[in-house]
Amino acid sequence: MALEKVFKDFEKALNRFREAYTRAKNESGTDDYYFFRDSSIQRFEFTVEIFWKFIKRLLKEKEGIDCKTPKSCIREFFSAGYLDEDKIRILLQMIDDRNLTSHTYKEEIAEDIFSRFEKYIATLEEVISKVKEVI
Repeated sequence: MALEKVFKDFEKALNRFREAYTRAKNESGTDDYYFFRDSSIQRFEFTVEIFWKFIKRLLKEKEGIDCKTPKSCIREFFSAGYLDEDKIRILLQMIDDRNLTSHTYKEEIAEDIFSRFEKYIATLEEVISKVKEVI
């Protein structure tokens, strides 16, 4: 039951992240762009936190794997056969980007990370599809 709740929280967070990203893209070239871009970065941070805590719980409950850090959980997620190597690389880069957003804020870093959101959203949607089979 707890796993299902964390999964639903992850789904909701991803939906809100996707909405914020889409709104920012739609505001491109307007005065509101930066506000919505920064909002989508905040949603990104929140979504990544819920995501890795979800896979941590999934691995523990379904695979008997105990991982401690976001990157170790992603590597174990790959070892357990949930995603291919290319998708895991994207998720590891996503963790690096999450760490950058929480420790520093520079305009060029924000734009660089924002440019990868579409790829991150697609990969997280694939995670949801894969894990629905085992929950």
